[in-house]
Amino acid sequence: MEVTMTRDEYKSRTARSYKLILLFSMVSMTMMFAGLTSAFVVSKSRVDWLKDFELPAAFYFSTIVIMGCSVTFHLAKKAIQKDNKNATTTFLFATLALGILFVILQFVGFDQIVKQGYYFTGSESSITTTFLYVVAVVHLIHLAGGVISLLIIIYNHFKQKYNSSQTLGIELGAMYWHFLDFLWIYLFVFLYFFK
Repeated sequence: MEVTMTRDEYKSRTARSYKLILLFSMVSMTMMFAGLTSAFVVSKSRVDWLKDFELPAAFYFSTIVIMGCSVTFHLAKKAIQKDNKNATTTFLFATLALGILFVILQFVGFDQIVKQGYYFTGSESSITTTFLYVVAVVHLIHLAGGVISLLIIIYNHFKQKYNSSQTLGIELGAMYWHFLDFLWIYLFVFLYFFK
């Protein structure tokens, strides 16, 4: 007996498969950052660890900005579910602008750290700032993946590939950006409290 699948069943299975793949990717990224933060905790016992180091102000602002990214992406998803393409466009571009602002603020934060006299590499660097740099740069690499996927989503949106019955790309993008938001908040809180 041959089992046939309807178009809706096929779309539903495909969506579940993509979401599961993304979920496994996010779990592996979480494990990588858990390893980095564990190494950070272990390294705190070193005699050359900076005890009075303060996070730069730009990192506080970037935390607010990346939370804004999650909000605007969520609103884009809600807008496309209502077939409101103009609002979807606005919220997708707002997410892109906030994502770029987050990256800029990260580099402003690095500059603020250097201006305080702390360096990330070389003979004048410390293990504390090197760890901070590695954690932030690895997060920025993951964010670059988010920006690239967002650009693809925006391109597909203009090609009319999304509507209230086809939202998978935007849903996956929103899931990843919510993950990036959560990840940065975790890292920020960790770096704030475990100096």
